[in-house]
Amino acid sequence: MLSRNSSADAVLAALEASADPALIAGMDRVGIRTEHAIGLSNPALRQIARQIGVDHARAVALWQSPVREAKLLALLTFDPKRLKPEEMFALAGDFTSWEMVDMAADLFVETGLEPALIARFAADDREFVRRTAFAMIAGAAVHCKSEPDETFIAFLPLIEAHAGDDRNFVKKAVNWALRNIGMRNRACHQPALALAEKLAESDDRTRRWVGRDAVKYLSDPKRLARLKG
Repeated sequence: MLSRNSSADAVLAALEASADPALIAGMDRVGIRTEHAIGLSNPALRQIARQIGVDHARAVALWQSPVREAKLLALLTFDPKRLKPEEMFALAGDFTSWEMVDMAADLFVETGLEPALIARFAADDREFVRRTAFAMIAGAAVHCKSEPDETFIAFLPLIEAHAGDDRNFVKKAVNWALRNIGMRNRACHQPALALAEKLAESDDRTRRWVGRDAVKYLSDPKRLARLKG
């Protein structure tokens, strides 16, 4: 039985014992790399994370494992108060899938929304490192209620700068960030929609896709009716 006192080795053994290899085929279908997967769903990992609790040293040890599930569990149990920018940047260098990025982005936002760190992620040409920047923006736009709107409006030039990156997991995250900023509230909606409309008229195919999809999303009457402020 796992507990808050369980060691990294005990946790790894429990993961192996609970794994269901039949789940791996489903991961393949949604674009998750599975060469190091053993077969545990994210809800199952979240349940284990609740059992073992936050433990930064143990999370560091779990991250050293090549096993997908161990790395995801590490992201669920790192102590955000102890994570430093250099450590987060080093973690990002090991990302191998969109699910790892998106889970890490939530963790990184918990440490504080640092525009300089987000800009550093975006400037890195590695696909999953760059995705991290925009996944952080997308998540923070929804969950960081007390953050000033100006923080998110200030991210729009970064979105514009990378809207032409045609790699699947980057362009989707750029689009996601733009849509979420636009749906944050009415103050953010207008500048986000203006950027989306500008991108929609671009000669570049990827920028045009990002813009057109965001315009469609941000112009939907049902969504507009839910906008606050």
